[in-house]
Amino acid sequence: MGKLTFILGGARSGKSHYAQRLAEKHGGRVAFLATATPGDDDMQTRILRHRAERPAEWTTLEIPHSIAATLRTSPLSADVILLDCITLLVSNLLFLDSADPPDEDAATRRVDAEIEALLTLIESGPTQWIIVSNEVGLGIVPAYPLGRIYRDLLGRANRQLAARADKVTLLVAGIPVPIEQYREI
Repeated sequence: MGKLTFILGGARSGKSHYAQRLAEKHGGRVAFLATATPGDDDMQTRILRHRAERPAEWTTLEIPHSIAATLRTSPLSADVILLDCITLLVSNLLFLDSADPPDEDAATRRVDAEIEALLTLIESGPTQWIIVSNEVGLGIVPAYPLGRIYRDLLGRANRQLAARADKVTLLVAGIPVPIEQYREI
């Protein structure tokens, strides 16, 4: 495993399960960073289920955004950090302001800054990182502007992460498929 392992896949493709197994296999102290917020009963149930599935000895922090800034202020003592997931992080950043609809340019700046700060943090230390995200660009074009903005923001964040990752894996029906990174010619 490289310093940054980036795991992509569709909903219910096995991304989180695979990422947890990688973290367990690595051994050492594991910190789990969750970006989900309990916005409704269904999400609260999912959060509780995911917490129960993680080993009790793992450190868990719930950080909906400003991950790098939070970890610079309160550094973690971990050999592996598993961040699950970029999908919800981008959603949290999209709705950070109260504009309706959200300001696409402002949201793009927030997402770009968040991902760059995260990558800078990863590259500056010895910790192994595993980051999970949904691949939402393979489906139909969303029918509404907000859906298209979100899809574009997440696609942009995924590209930034994949470009600097040491390893990228796509989960398809629970099967990990290694992705060869494209390097600029």
